[in-house]
Amino acid sequence: MHDSKVPEVLSGALQFGIKPGLERISCLMDILGNPQDNFRAVHIAGTNGKGSVATFISSIMAASGKKVGVFTSPYLERFTERIRIIDGLEGLKAYVADDSAGEICQEDLDKYSDMVQQARDKMVSEGLADEPTEFELITAIGFLYFAEQNIDVAVLEVGLGGRLDSTNIIKKPMVTVITAMGLDHTGVLGSTISEITSEKAGIFKEGAPAVCFDPEFMIIPEEMKMDVKKTLLAKAKDLGIDISFAGNKDSFESAVFTEDGKMEFVYDGVLYTTSLNGRHQIGNAITAIEASKKCGIPEDAIKEGLSLARWKCRAELLSIEPTIIIDGGHNPQGATSLGITMNEMLAGKLKGKPVRLLMGVMSDKDIDGILEAYKTCGINICSAVTVTPENPRSLKAEILAQKINYVYNIRDLEAVSDADEGTKLCYSKSLDDGMVILATGSLYLAGQIRATLKGLIECTTI
Repeated sequence: MHDSKVPEVLSGALQFGIKPGLERISCLMDILGNPQDNFRAVHIAGTNGKGSVATFISSIMAASGKKVGVFTSPYLERFTERIRIIDGLEGLKAYVADDSAGEICQEDLDKYSDMVQQARDKMVSEGLADEPTEFELITAIGFLYFAEQNIDVAVLEVGLGGRLDSTNIIKKPMVTVITAMGLDHTGVLGSTISEITSEKAGIFKEGAPAVCFDPEFMIIPEEMKMDVKKTLLAKAKDLGIDISFAGNKDSFESAVFTEDGKMEFVYDGVLYTTSLNGRHQIGNAITAIEASKKCGIPEDAIKEGLSLARWKCRAELLSIEPTIIIDGGHNPQGATSLGITMNEMLAGKLKGKPVRLLMGVMSDKDIDGILEAYKTCGINICSAVTVTPENPRSLKAEILAQKINYVYNIRDLEAVSDADEGTKLCYSKSLDDGMVILATGSLYLAGQIRATLKGLIECTTI
């Protein structure tokens, strides 16, 4: 494990927020010599599941022996998580053993940040383009690093949208991927599902096949499914590219949850195993399988890559005694899929069991909807510890506790402002009574809680 500092070049850029457009990043990369043209890429856009699909594909690519650059957001515990290299099967096994393996080191982060800082200064002082955003600067750092590390392929997760996202300056992807769709960032991307889909499909490129999660299986109203499919097909036809839709009803139904916390499913006559729990992950896995096949990856590497894939804070089983599940879901749809997954995990052993909730949320989230979704799914919350995440948008722990009490009417309820203190309290309670812990509410909080819990678990299980 290593700590990481956020590069100085980014501190002044935060104020520039989200500004869609490729002019600034194009200018920046021109000054840097267009390093992004030096490697092949798999480009992934969508509303839900981007991170999971990126994880599956990067693991599969590494299992096939490739040196893989992985660019994702947001980070959960360390800034350096966003830029990682998984060097072949050995690199993948090292990452499974230690989730900080392969991350850009602080020395390299500083080096490439300085290069980007100089390019930014030149660009702005000479009036070549406007001030770049934080995400554009991070993208530039990642692309420079990947090019100089001589990777075989980069797996790139879009930051926002697709068409105008700074990652979209790559010219010749091996394959483009669209994951599950929903209505998100409507202020920036458009107000209808067709407009949003069109923005995300802006990553399609001539000469590169597209693999899309089949809208039939998306958790959106029926009429929206038709709109998504029509928009994707029309975009592919315009560019004259091969497009395929990934999804299989039998695979979703064939899922088996094992006692050691894994999930097995059959697709195309092959049995796959993954540690990413939840039937919704089968759709992500099938999308990754199809995208990998388009890149010519052999079946044995696909199987091994899926089995070794790890994605923290997504229905992640952190410990079995006491059982701790950590999830960064922060909307009612995510809460529903988590509820369904919890009922099936560990061969169904958790269904109906008393649960201690460890929770902190942002004030702009649909908290009542999330809590109602847990209740509807049968999550039996009997105890709760609420915390206040370190963020100006956080909801106070006391107010969250009131909301939980309103929905669940429980006696064992404590509000602790400090997330670390709340986590320690929650863990000590479950060490005493064996109650299942569900830690959830926001991805950033999940990352903070996870680091604390891992320290506690290692203290008590040695």
